[in-house]
Amino acid sequence: MNPARALVVVESPTKARTLSKMLTRSHQVKASMGHVKDLPKSRLGVDVDDNFTPRYILIKGKGPIVKELKEAAKRASTIYMATDPDREGEAISWHLSEVLRPVNPAIRRIEFHEVTQEAVRRALEHPREINKQLVDAQQARRILDRLVGYKLSPLLWRKIRGGLSAGRVQSVAVRLIVDREREIEAFVPVEHWSLAGTFRTASDQTFLARLLTRDGERIGAPTEEGAVVIATEAEAHALAAELERVSYAVGEVRRRDQARNPAPPFTTSTMQQEANRKMGFSATRTMAVAQQLYEGLDVGAEGTVGLITYMRTDSVRVADSARHEARDYVARVFGDAYLPDRSRQYRSRRNAQDAHEAIRPTSLARTPDRLKPHLRSDQFRLYRLIWERFLASQMASAVLDTLSVDVTGGRFAFRATGSRIKFPGFLILYREATDNGDDEREGWLPPLAPGDPLVLDGVTPEQHFTQPPPRYTEASLVRALEEKGIGRPSTYAPTIETIKKRGYIAVRERRLVPTEVGQMVTDILVEHFPEIVDVDFTAGLETDLDRIEDGEADWVQIVRDFYGPFEQTLQRAEASIPVVEVPEVEIGEPCPQCGRPLVRKHGRFGEFIACSGYPECRYTRPVGIGVACPKCGAEIVARRTKRGRTFYGCSAYPACSFTSWDRPGDRPCARCGGMTVIKHTRRGDEVRCTNKECGHRVPLREAVRSDARGAGAAPAPPAG
Repeated sequence: MNPARALVVVESPTKARTLSKMLTRSHQVKASMGHVKDLPKSRLGVDVDDNFTPRYILIKGKGPIVKELKEAAKRASTIYMATDPDREGEAISWHLSEVLRPVNPAIRRIEFHEVTQEAVRRALEHPREINKQLVDAQQARRILDRLVGYKLSPLLWRKIRGGLSAGRVQSVAVRLIVDREREIEAFVPVEHWSLAGTFRTASDQTFLARLLTRDGERIGAPTEEGAVVIATEAEAHALAAELERVSYAVGEVRRRDQARNPAPPFTTSTMQQEANRKMGFSATRTMAVAQQLYEGLDVGAEGTVGLITYMRTDSVRVADSARHEARDYVARVFGDAYLPDRSRQYRSRRNAQDAHEAIRPTSLARTPDRLKPHLRSDQFRLYRLIWERFLASQMASAVLDTLSVDVTGGRFAFRATGSRIKFPGFLILYREATDNGDDEREGWLPPLAPGDPLVLDGVTPEQHFTQPPPRYTEASLVRALEEKGIGRPSTYAPTIETIKKRGYIAVRERRLVPTEVGQMVTDILVEHFPEIVDVDFTAGLETDLDRIEDGEADWVQIVRDFYGPFEQTLQRAEASIPVVEVPEVEIGEPCPQCGRPLVRKHGRFGEFIACSGYPECRYTRPVGIGVACPKCGAEIVARRTKRGRTFYGCSAYPACSFTSWDRPGDRPCARCGGMTVIKHTRRGDEVRCTNKECGHRVPLREAVRSDARGAGAAPAPPAG
């Protein structure tokens, strides 16, 4: 008879396969396929009169999996719960233990933050009991979300239309986007002008300097406190004429070294932001690929191994062993000059849970180039981003040689600045992106000394308009949610995905724009449920969940304190909110099947076009993007692959087979008149010509400004 083996239970088949290859024959690994129990979908599932007791049921379709786990548990010497090391993972282990304990009570919990042989071995040597405080915190979150969703969503169905939903976190996220949109709509641009002078030295070298002061008063924009504003074109040209009559010389010259420090290694939030800026990944796509890298991939001779540490974290802390490995690697590959004096340690933000390390590669020896043949393109790109960011975080600071020169003449002063890299430090490996692309680099200036005479070649007046705050991108929304304490690392991606699917927001050129329904629902919630969409209140609930995890608060009391006022507000809202008629918006086209008008509709998966004659006529199609197909002239629509990746195709499919991974542009190529696409690059979005012989490309922001100027409008950021 075979000796009993230990049973190791994980969530996913991928993780199970990885562990099976690492463990000996004395261990059997099984996957639960995620949660096995949850609240029922068809009813509330929470007894509000009995201390909010949840009524968990076996999830539909999980019967065969549970049966298989029970059979394996009967024969096991010990059962190790090896689900993910967070609140949700702890809750999954708790539910599994409740199911398996009747057949085998020898259940222990193990926790590892990277799927490597050494980490798993250490975890098996130090098993623990299931942490009920973590379970209670997750249970409180689930019950709070269920109470809001299942009590408030039906109210929206009755008052507005079916298919809507409200959520404790999602509704606050939508409010942020709606409030930002209204800021933009209410914004009144203010015109102002600046002046730049081109100066020539005695050695016939030129450089550009901007007008800084007049009579000692600083020239600036209307948004700069205490600045003198050049308000009109006439004023700017009159000042330019006066400037051209003045003699100039070099004033003060300031030169210094400026250190630029590397960014800390990734948290969940910063990884989602950087992947969005540099690669155009949505938060959902980033987390899906990171999960694959964490759970393990086959990398050739080494076999299957986890490539990164756990990817749901708000900490920038790094293990000592990883920091030492990084220093050894930097010294060996780049040289001692690229090492800081001491190993870098970063401090997490004040309200971080700090339960796990930052996201980093499990071994720097697995370089991106070495793994490239074994990874898909998206896996390779995200792994390279994580690998480079972590290694750069342990490298020496870059040193910039900066120069600032004042040019004086009469009652005027100009200023020119320049910078160049004196020592690259971490920049030799990695540059952090910004919302507008990579960091801009200034040029250098010719040799200048105080008192040197200068000739003014000309003055150029430049028109500007104050700009409204930009619309959120997924990256900037994640940053805002994190900064305001709304949600936690595991919630950012599903929150954004939910508000997209509900039709509350649309994505236009990577910017998040609220829909009419999103604004309508937000207005109702703000008026009748102000606490639900209040940023501070929602952040306070997150702090309460942390207190439950730390054993400082009782989960039942936290839920009770929330539910009492919420139920009273719900009753008042039911009586006071009128039924809102949402008119169907015709798109100006007849239905190709019955001839009745086509209208825009919203469903579970977002906006779509449908026949107004439903249910007699069931014609539907995706919403177009306002761009004509280059092959047949029909409208191009956004579609999704089975894996959820967006692509663009002709609405006349299958009669027309045009498709594109990149979003087609709404303007022809300025050089050859051909079709353009919007391409996401490491330096920001570009408008590119698809004609390879032409190859014309221009930054998207510059293209939009050019269009705005041509229409006589103020320069502005992309509308989407």
